[in-house]
Amino acid sequence: MCTPETAALYRLRRGNHPVREMEYERPIEWNGTRLTVFPAGHCLGSAMLLAEENGSRLLYTGDFKLRPSLTVPPAAPPRADVLITECTYGSPEYRFPPREEAAAMLLEQVATARAEGKIPVVVAYSLGKAQEATRILTDAEQAVVQHPAVYEISAIYERFGVALGRYRRLEGTAVAEDEVVVLPPQAKVPAFERPVFRILLTGWAVHPAAPYRLQADAAVPLSDHADYDELFALIEHVRPEIVYCTHGPRAFVDRLLDAGIPAKHIDGPTQGRLF
Repeated sequence: MCTPETAALYRLRRGNHPVREMEYERPIEWNGTRLTVFPAGHCLGSAMLLAEENGSRLLYTGDFKLRPSLTVPPAAPPRADVLITECTYGSPEYRFPPREEAAAMLLEQVATARAEGKIPVVVAYSLGKAQEATRILTDAEQAVVQHPAVYEISAIYERFGVALGRYRRLEGTAVAEDEVVVLPPQAKVPAFERPVFRILLTGWAVHPAAPYRLQADAAVPLSDHADYDELFALIEHVRPEIVYCTHGPRAFVDRLLDAGIPAKHIDGPTQGRLF
């Protein structure tokens, strides 16, 4: 079961397997449980799942963010009695700048690359962050060249009405002086005719040593995850009786307990990944 957008991405990666599609905020019944999905603000098709049974409400967030985005609808978490949430950036040093500020930082690094006579290469996950970066760049009238793995996902974004601006698929090694290349982290940088300037997009970039640790020329704190303050904002909005935390530091649970919020950390198997 998934949203129509996720179904399209699933078929791209896994083939034409049957799925049950769920539209946002349209509940279905499944084995006596009422299920509803809500926008998660993470990437195209991302969803929070609300399960209701015998008067109790459980919300599973998956990856989410509350900050506004150029490419996905804003997160819309409902109230719940039990909350299961990621806490990837559950340390207080991970507070991200507003989207406009992060976008300006990205464009500044693109300008730095050009001033050094290098090709700006933006390194971003093929699903979600690469499309957000593309839209930031094209809104600033930058020409974008996307790695094929990014390009095929962008086509699905466009199919669902998300305009990304002017971009093309990377073919060979020819890149014009006014173009910015967008590559996924796992891709090998092609043998371009000019040297490259790697700009990594990650929430970990708030750490001053991030470019050195991550082997990039620059790092910009543009993330599709919730930061520390957003995790607390989510809990305040949902008003759960207890919070279960995954994918993050145990110290975040301690901070919730110190704030009088019942919470536990969950270990064990993690949700599978498509991209």
